[in-house]
Amino acid sequence: MSTLTIQLLQNMPIFGAIRDDVLLHLLEQTRKQKVGRDKYFFRQGDSGDSLYVLESGSAVAVKRWRDQELPLGRFTAGDCFGEISLLDLGPRSASVRAEEDCVVFEIGHQDLHRLFSYDTEQFALIQMNISREVCRRLRTAGDMLFRARMGEAVENFDITLRST
Repeated sequence: MSTLTIQLLQNMPIFGAIRDDVLLHLLEQTRKQKVGRDKYFFRQGDSGDSLYVLESGSAVAVKRWRDQELPLGRFTAGDCFGEISLLDLGPRSASVRAEEDCVVFEIGHQDLHRLFSYDTEQFALIQMNISREVCRRLRTAGDMLFRARMGEAVENFDITLRST
């Protein structure tokens, strides 16, 4: 695995402060795949047991409502998505579609379980980081809901899901 890939991961909120050897171990377990433009990583309602780390390309999260797909947010290289399914093991709450050709690492529930056996402390840190990222997105969604209730036009909302 390249040093560039390790650096990309370490710059992501969910892998911040994770050691190189732990990331190498995790990446050895994962599946790297290409997803073509306009193809779906997953669809709303699908069962979910993995998160995706976007190495290159861009994607959009969309939610179906009244026979339309409405954008929820966009992802670019260095972002991750699908992490909620690792926490609640529920169905996907939205769909994610590639806006251009993408390369991703798919990290499944079993991959993280193997990481637990390898280094429990680093596993716990990743779980805490995932929870922080979900909370950050929840705060963003709550702020957007409040602004919408106050009459601000939804078109004015920044729907990037990148960490600040």
